Amino acid sequence: MSQSAAAPVAGAPSVPAIPLRELAPWALFFGLLAVLVLFFVSADQGAVSIASGNVIHEWVHDGRHLLGYPCH
Repeated sequence: MSQSAAAPVAGAPSVPAIPLRELAPWALFFGLLAVLVLFFVSADQGAVSIASGNVIHEWVHDGRHLLGYPCH
């Protein structure tokens, strides 16, 4: 007699279901964080920078080239 594929295996861990209401704030937080990082890596040239000058631009300079953004 063979077991069906849907039968749980003894001792196998179960995956808990995460409600969307608990996941949505975290997804929004990390989405906004990703947009902020993308801004600093791609668009920040010092004109609208939080820090004065090109400080952030110099910190992410190599990352800009790695992602294909021209900066000079």
